[in-house]
Amino acid sequence: MGKILPWVLTALLSVAAPIVVYDVATDRGVGEVPALLLGAIGPLLELAITAAWRRRLDEFSTVVLIFLALGVVTSLFLDDPRLLLLKESAITGLFGIVLLVTVPTNRPLMFLFGRRFATGGDPARVAWWNGLWAYPGFRRTQRGLTLMWGATLLVEAVVRGVLTYRLDTATMVVVNAVVPPVVIALLVAATVVWARRSQRAGEARSAAAGVPVPTAPQPGV
Repeated sequence: MGKILPWVLTALLSVAAPIVVYDVATDRGVGEVPALLLGAIGPLLELAITAAWRRRLDEFSTVVLIFLALGVVTSLFLDDPRLLLLKESAITGLFGIVLLVTVPTNRPLMFLFGRRFATGGDPARVAWWNGLWAYPGFRRTQRGLTLMWGATLLVEAVVRGVLTYRLDTATMVVVNAVVPPVVIALLVAATVVWARRSQRAGEARSAAAGVPVPTAPQPGV
C-alpha cells in the first residue's frame, strides 16, 4: 500500500470519518448513541481495506479487529453516550494492560507487532526475526518497547476517561478521534528511534566480540 496511503486511510477513515458521521447524524436528528455507533464504520472500513489489500489478517490486524468487535458489541448494550465514550478509553486501557502483562513473557506483544512490520510475513524473514530473540540486547529492546507502549496507552486511556466526564459529547468525539492516532504516531516514532539505536548498539557489541549478527534475508529468499 506504500508508505503514505496507510496514513491517509487512517486520517480519513479513523480520524475524520467518526467526527463527520457524528456531526451529520446528530444534525439530522439521530440520537447521540446511534451517531456514536455509526462513527465506528470508518475504522472498520479501514481495517477491511488494509486486510483486503494485503490479502491476510496478521497478528496486528487481528488484535485491532478483536478490540473493534469488542467495542461494537459492548456498545449495543449502552444507552448513555458518556458510557459509550468511556468505553473507548476502557478498550485502550485494556490493550495497554495486555501489553504490560506480556512484558516478562518470551513473546512480548511488541515482538509480534515488530515481526509483522519487519518481515511482511515472508517465512525466511520470520525465521530470522525469531532467531534474534537469542540476543539479550534484542530481548531487552522488545520488552522495553512493550513496556513503553503499554504504560503510555494506559495513561492515555485514564486521561481520556477523566475528560469524558468533563467535556461535552461533541468535543469528546473529536478527542477520541484525534488523540489516539496522535499518541500512536508518537509511539511509532519513538519505537523507530529506539529500535535503530538498539540495533546499532547490538551490532557494535557483536563486532567487538567478533560474533556476526545475522542479517535479514531478502523477501522470498
